[in-house]
Amino acid sequence: MKKELQIPEDKKIINTKELQKLGFSYYKINKFVEEGKLNRLNKSNYENCNFNGEVSDLIYVYAYAPTGVICLMSAAVYYGLSNYRPDSIDVALPRKKNITTLPDWPTFNLYYFQKERYETGILEQWTGENRFKIYDIEKTVVDIIYYRNKIGIEETKEILTKYLKKEDRNINKLYRYAERLKCSDVLKTYLEVLI
Repeated sequence: MKKELQIPEDKKIINTKELQKLGFSYYKINKFVEEGKLNRLNKSNYENCNFNGEVSDLIYVYAYAPTGVICLMSAAVYYGLSNYRPDSIDVALPRKKNITTLPDWPTFNLYYFQKERYETGILEQWTGENRFKIYDIEKTVVDIIYYRNKIGIEETKEILTKYLKKEDRNINKLYRYAERLKCSDVLKTYLEVLI
């Protein structure tokens, strides 16, 4: 008897290569789309309609922007540094990286970072079998300070204050990032006011 092909229930976003590794042919993938078991997101990624697990909008970033990294306010909310609920997900991309298809929902705010800013502090996080890339907490704080005029001065102050209250904060790492990304003077000014 032929074994029934299954999509792991704990995998929300699955790409064509992963489906093929599970034994799916293009015909079978299209059949699953027709039957409503898969929803096509773009030419190489699908959403598992039978997903059983915790849903996070952040996992959609990997499907639409594989090089994208969750940044700025979205990362600050993820780390509990802000109570602000953004309408869109802030996503950093390397300069000259073109994203051709974006979802209607969730919406993305794209930021094109220079090489040094883009590559510094990337973490890969997993929620069940689903992954996304996000900047570590210190890089997030430094980026917020760098983009303070776009983010808002009050929000920047709130984020830095909450970061300083964290027991696991790493001020040395924060300073190293600030020096590397050319905003150490602004960071020092904020710290002098807050401490």
